[in-house]
Amino acid sequence: MVWINRIIQFYVEGFKSLSPWARTLWLIILLKLFIMFVVFKLFFFRDTLKSRYTTDEERANHVIEQLTNH
Repeated sequence: MVWINRIIQFYVEGFKSLSPWARTLWLIILLKLFIMFVVFKLFFFRDTLKSRYTTDEERANHVIEQLTNH
């Protein structure tokens, strides 16, 4: 558990020692990643397997068919 705290502290100290423009750049990068993975997932990528099939077995069979037919 101590080594996890040391790793976290390493990154926190590194972020604190960055210049202001580098810190701003990293915040922009993190914001873009948040938008790409969270916002896009919520609004643009629907869960079609859940809406078309009711059980996990039906979903699995559909995926297997799609993988083996193409």
